[in-house]
Amino acid sequence: MIGYVIAIVAIAFVFDFINGFHDSANSIATVVGTRVLSPLQAVIWAAFFNFVAAFTVGTAVAKTVGSGMIDVRIVDPNVVLGGLLGAIVWNLITWWFGLPSSSSHALIGGYAGAAVAKAGLGGITWGTKWIQMLSFIVLSPVIGMMLGMMMMIIVSWIFRFTNPARANRVFRYAQLVSSAAFSFSHGANDAQKTMGIIVGLLVSTQGLFANRAGLLSHLHMANADHIPYWVEIGAYTAISLGTLFGGWRIVHTMGSRVTRLRPVGGFCAETGGALSILLATRFGIPVSTTHTITGSIVGVGMTFRTRAVRWGVAGRIVWAWLLTIPAAALIAALSYFALAALIRI
Repeated sequence: MIGYVIAIVAIAFVFDFINGFHDSANSIATVVGTRVLSPLQAVIWAAFFNFVAAFTVGTAVAKTVGSGMIDVRIVDPNVVLGGLLGAIVWNLITWWFGLPSSSSHALIGGYAGAAVAKAGLGGITWGTKWIQMLSFIVLSPVIGMMLGMMMMIIVSWIFRFTNPARANRVFRYAQLVSSAAFSFSHGANDAQKTMGIIVGLLVSTQGLFANRAGLLSHLHMANADHIPYWVEIGAYTAISLGTLFGGWRIVHTMGSRVTRLRPVGGFCAETGGALSILLATRFGIPVSTTHTITGSIVGVGMTFRTRAVRWGVAGRIVWAWLLTIPAAALIAALSYFALAALIRI
């Protein structure tokens, strides 16, 4: 049993790696699409700032995922592993087709699907946290779009008398800052979701590690009020390494297929997206970085003209968003039933 739990912790870190791999496009697509950085330079830059977030933000999002969405009394290793498998499989499917779906919603949908498979709808802790998360499926791209559009309008007005070539040079440097800010916000929000899943697992199996000595003593958790330091560092390391390897199929979609971006547009999209995500992180809301940056990119494109946005590509992205939670939940539920049949716990 102890080996099974340790294996699930490792799989949770694998999901975090895939999260970074899948969502690297969120952090680097604009800076690559505007040719400010090469793809290799961009992933190194993004991965560094993903990890920096470990030392500067709290754990409010992790606590929300760990104890605010699923009834902790029904959580067991099979529920956690089923949820992780649902999220991982859906992430790999959308990565293969180059669709920037939300890793966050895949994880939450998977976790909820496995919980429902075990205990029915009573396994869900219906309340404020679910309302916030579901609301932000709609609000995050809208807020991102509005902030991206506002940033573009403000910047265009400030630089209205500046030579376009000179302004372009200025924003090539400015976009390094905005890309760093978005990468920081991505790490701050997304790494915490995996932390919350691991904490939920360890709290549910605390009896296995009570009074253990050595390394196993670090796996004992009586409640979800405190996130162990090793869980934090492990999660931020995994997501940073995932970002470093990059998901190039999605980078292409985000960086050039939704709308054409110049450095000024990339700066505005990244800055608007970063502000939205950091605000949600501050209040412990597990928001989708994918939804937010896509909305920001669309908002920037719309300041020129609505035809500047490739709405066909945007429509495919929206369909991926709508399908993510139910699809991940279904895969997770099937995974839970298979695990329950194979492993009696």
